[in-house]
Amino acid sequence: MKSDKKIDIDRILGKIFKEYRTKNKLTQEQIAEELEISVKYISRIENGTGGVKVETLVNYMNILSISPNVIFEKLIENDTLKRQIELSKKINELPKDKIDFIVSIVDLIKNL
Repeated sequence: MKSDKKIDIDRILGKIFKEYRTKNKLTQEQIAEELEISVKYISRIENGTGGVKVETLVNYMNILSISPNVIFEKLIENDTLKRQIELSKKINELPKDKIDFIVSIVDLIKNL
């Protein structure tokens, strides 16, 4: 029997995968083919009734361009990690030149 926490995690991941699959205008069949798993398994994952292996999780993230922050932001309870995710999300909303600028500032601060 799955724990309540595991069930919550499965539901959150399923919702994210479905959201990104539809945003990318892909069918469950296309994702199943790309991941080399069955459409039935994709359906179970998206409905939150099937667990996701780490390999499948990573492949989903790569295929659908899902940031780790998107995957974990609703699952993390540690305040420091939440703050880091918040900062990362804000940075990811910036254009590339501004991201590069922020990276250079961080590098300068590290070297002080």
